[in-house]
Amino acid sequence: MGRVFVLGYGVVTYIVVLAVFTYFAGFVAGVLVPKAIDDGTVGPWPRALTIDLALLAGFALQHSVMARPWFKRLWTVFVPESAERSTYVLLASLQLALTMWAWHPLPTPIWQLGDGLVAGIVHCLAASGWGLVLVSTFAVDHFHLFGLRQVVDHWLGRPPHEPEFRVRGPYRLVRHPLMLGFLIAFWAAPTMSVGHLVFALAMTLYILVALELEERDLRAQHGAHYDGYRTQIPRLNPFARR
Repeated sequence: MGRVFVLGYGVVTYIVVLAVFTYFAGFVAGVLVPKAIDDGTVGPWPRALTIDLALLAGFALQHSVMARPWFKRLWTVFVPESAERSTYVLLASLQLALTMWAWHPLPTPIWQLGDGLVAGIVHCLAASGWGLVLVSTFAVDHFHLFGLRQVVDHWLGRPPHEPEFRVRGPYRLVRHPLMLGFLIAFWAAPTMSVGHLVFALAMTLYILVALELEERDLRAQHGAHYDGYRTQIPRLNPFARR
């Protein structure tokens, strides 16, 4: 691919990712979007549950497999290395967009906190989860994480490089603050419907499995450096100090 094309591809991908991520926050929280997690035509619950679980399984499988180093080695035979990360996050975003578009609501409430003080506190907690996700991306290198740095380096003729392993910001409290932010955002719901519960449970399971795979890759990549980090910093619970 030409340098200008790769740069344009990476910039457009970054914009798409930001748009999908922003909609996703509204989808889960049920605010400021045309269709949220409990919106839509309610049909037979076995059909809705089957479709929703299939969508979540497809997202988890695609997201996890494409993130593995062995897949990246195979994939870069066909996709330029400079565009590999952009393509990965683009496909993951499109899969997430498909999940939201095809989601079938199961709106039966499990709990409802109303519009009082407690509900407001839970809304703030959910917002803090999304904020933690965003802050965590910048702590590790936001633009590299979403593929923009790679395409800019390619355009400028710089050699590709991986960011150094550095412990900054929320990574001083837990090893995976980005995933912790997602878990907070998924579970801090003033109204928890059956569909939202299915979503939160499935995504929690995915995150726990994904963290096992990611930590295995990080240990292989960084060796003793990461092992030392693991002995000092808890995985998700900031109060479980070691």
